[in-house]
Order: sequence, then structure tokens, then C-alpha cells
Amino acid sequence: MLDRIAIRALVENWAVWRDAGDWDRFATCWHADGIMMATWCQAPWAEFIAASKAGWAKGVSILHFLGGHSADVAGHRAIGQTKMTISQRAMVHDVEVDAVCTGRFYDFLERREGRWGMVLRQPIYEKDRMDPVDPAARLELDPALLKRFPAGYRHLAYLQTQIGYAVKTDMPGLQGPEVEALYAGARAGWRAGRIAEA
Repeated sequence: MLDRIAIRALVENWAVWRDAGDWDRFATCWHADGIMMATWCQAPWAEFIAASKAGWAKGVSILHFLGGHSADVAGHRAIGQTKMTISQRAMVHDVEVDAVCTGRFYDFLERREGRWGMVLRQPIYEKDRMDPVDPAARLELDPALLKRFPAGYRHLAYLQTQIGYAVKTDMPGLQGPEVEALYAGARAGWRAGRIAEA
């Protein structure tokens, strides 16, 4: 139970400290070899922080909200799943919009020297939408560009493409081979001490 409490605290600290720009404390959420996978950035944690800082400097606005949580703990390793919503505001075709994506954080966690930390954070993107901040505004999206991205995060990816990011197009969703490969890697690789398969 103490491990589960510590893992939940870690997950909550990640969201609060990242969204507040509390980078020094945010860095403590990771182990030295930790990796962050996101639509717009796939990198070791230190590079993810650097990219996040650069985004902040340009006015990039991304917020995270957390919901239910589950952790499968096996000794000094765990898989954590946390319901989440990512909300990003930006200009798309001269219209200010909010893209909101709901899914799960799927975390590979390890306790080292008494401290739980993240080794890999892989979001699972389940569904999303885009809405003008002004309900009276008219927004027309490019159907061909929208179709390039998986259904679970296509509006978020559309927005991120518009502000200059190269978005990864094969992130896991609610169903499909990508999420099945993630689950298989968790079952086999992580329990065997490997993470490359995940």
C-alpha cells in the first residue's frame, strides 16, 4: 500500500510540477534513464524539459488533468495507469481553439534506492476534439491533414502541426496494434527487466 501511495503521489506531482513550470522538482519525477513519449516530443526526460521550456518561451499552452489511477506493483517495478486529459490552446487558421484529448498515462516505474521514479511514460490517446474559444467563431479544418493522424489524437495533432511541431503518427490509442504492442511489452519485457520491447 505504501508503494501504491508513493506511485500515485509521483503521478500527481508530475502533472502539477510540469504544468506549473516547476522544472527542478519536475526533474525529480524521473530516473536518470527516463524517457518521455508524447505526440510532439519523444526524448530522454532532460531533453523533454528543455523542449517544454522552449515551448513555454514561445507561448505554448498545454495542461494536464488527472482522474482514476491503477498500479500493478511487482517488487521494485510497477506499471501505472492514470486517466488523464490533455488540454492545449493555440491559434489554428486564425481562430483561437482548445484541443482536448482524453486517454491514459501508461507508466513504467521503478523503485531505486528507496525512491520511485519514471523510466518510461507512454500516453495512450483515446479520443479528442477541438473547439473554438469563441463559440461564434467559424473554424474549417483541412480534412486531408486531419486524416493523417489516428482518431484518438487527430485534433490535438492537427493543432500541434499548425504551431510547428512534427507529430508522431503511430502513438497508441484505445485499440489497435500499437496499444497491443505496448501491453505485450509491459507483460514480457518490463517484468524481465527490459524496456526496449515496450
